Formats: sequence, structure tokens, C-alpha cells
Amino acid sequence: MKIEEFEELLEDLDDLAVLAERRDEPTITFEEVIQRLKRDGFLQD
Repeated sequence: MKIEEFEELLEDLDDLAVLAERRDEPTITFEEVIQRLKRDGFLQD
């Protein structure tokens, strides 16, 4: 196994760990994300 492949696997494992930790957090809709970004000045109409 090449070192690059190993590093990619480690990144995948890290991503999966984060997903597992956040599994029970509430979700919001895409529309709510857009509204919040606009409200906070990160997006413009």
C-alpha cells in the first residue's frame, strides 16, 4: 500500500468518526442554510 492510499484511508476514518459523533445532532434544511448565510452576510440576494 502506498503512503498516499494510507493517508486517504486515515482521512476517511476521521470523516466517519466525525459523522458518528454528530449523528444525533439536529439537522436544518438547505433553505435554512441559505437564509442563515444571507443573514450573516456570507451570501447576497
